[in-house]
Amino acid sequence: MDKQSALESLKVDSQLSPRVKVYNEWDPLEEIIVGTAKSACIPDGDAIHNVIRTRRGKRPLEPAGLYPKWLIDETEEDLENLVALLKQADVTVRRAESLEAMRKIRTPDWETTNYFPYCPRDVLLAVGDTMIETPGFMRSRYFETFAYRHLVSEYLDSGARWISAPHPRLDDTCFNPHTERGELLNEVEPIFDAANVLRIGRDVLYLVSDSGNAMGAKWLQSTLGADYRVHTLPLGIQKTIHVDTTITPLRPGLVLMNPARVPTNCIPKVFDGWDVIFAPEMVEYSYSDFDAYASTWLGMNLLMISPDVAFVDVHQKPLIRLLSKHGIECVPVLLRHGRTLGGGVHCVTLDVRRCGELQDYRG
Repeated sequence: MDKQSALESLKVDSQLSPRVKVYNEWDPLEEIIVGTAKSACIPDGDAIHNVIRTRRGKRPLEPAGLYPKWLIDETEEDLENLVALLKQADVTVRRAESLEAMRKIRTPDWETTNYFPYCPRDVLLAVGDTMIETPGFMRSRYFETFAYRHLVSEYLDSGARWISAPHPRLDDTCFNPHTERGELLNEVEPIFDAANVLRIGRDVLYLVSDSGNAMGAKWLQSTLGADYRVHTLPLGIQKTIHVDTTITPLRPGLVLMNPARVPTNCIPKVFDGWDVIFAPEMVEYSYSDFDAYASTWLGMNLLMISPDVAFVDVHQKPLIRLLSKHGIECVPVLLRHGRTLGGGVHCVTLDVRRCGELQDYRG
C-alpha cells in the first residue's frame, strides 16, 4: 500500500453515524457493553483495596487469588440472563474480553496483579460521541481497558472519538491513606473513575471522593469543552467511592437520591425544579459467606432503558414500588454476587448509544 492509499484508509466515512452517542442516563437505549466475571479475583499487592475497606469499617479482603469457580459461574449465568433481557428490549449488547487472572502489573513505582473487567462503568466514560479511558485510582486496574480495546477500535472506525486520559503515576505521593474518608487522593495529577460521573445533557456531575480528585474534574472539563458544564457535587454529600449509588437521574424532571448520603440542603442545583424522591431502605441479601465489597446501597444501582423502563435489583421490592408509583416500569434483575464483586446492574454495564440529542435540562 502506498502512502496516499494508507492515508485514504484512515479517513472516516462522513456518512457513518458514530456508534458512540449518549448524552444522559435515560434516553432510549440502543447499544451497551456488559462486563465479565470470568477472571474474578482479589488482586495481590494493591494496598488501596484495604485502605478503602478499612474506611468503611470492614475487615481487610480475603487473601489474593481467584474467587471460587462456582461463584464465577453463577455470576456469568446472571450476566448472560441480563444480556438476554437487554436483547429482548432490542438493545445491541457487546461484551468485555476476559483478562488473564492474577497477571503481574509493574511500573517503576509499584507492582501488583490485575483486577477483572466486571464493571466497564468504572474504566470507560462515554459522553456524546466520545469514549474516554479514565485515569482510575486502583493500581490493579491500570490496564483494564485492554478488555474493551476490540470494541473501542470499532467505535473509532464508526466515527467516534477515542481519548485516553493521562495515565496517572499512582505512586505513594498520590495517596493520603491516613486522612478522613473522601480525602484519599492528593492533587498531584488527574485521577478518577468513570463511575464518579453522571451525564445530564450539557451538565455533567462529578463526585470528588476517594476515587476521584478535583484535578480529574478540571481535566474532564478541559477535554469535553464548552458544550458541557462539569460540576463537582456539594461538599455535604457523602464522599463514597462512586456516585451511582448516591444519585440516580431517572428522566428529565425526576431524580432518585440516597437519603443516607444526600442531605436535603445539598441537592445539586442542576436539579432545581425537578421532583426529588428518596430511596427506601435497601433489602439486605447474601448468596455466599464472602464479605461484601459494596454496601447495601448497591440496591439503587439501577439502569434506565428508557425514561419509563428501569432494570432494578430483583430484591429491592420497596424501591420497585416507589418507581412504579412514578410511572417507571421495573424489570427485575438478579446479580447474586453483585455486592461481593462490587457491581450492580449500572456498574456492570456501559451505555454506549442512546436515542436523543444533546439538551440543556436546567430547571
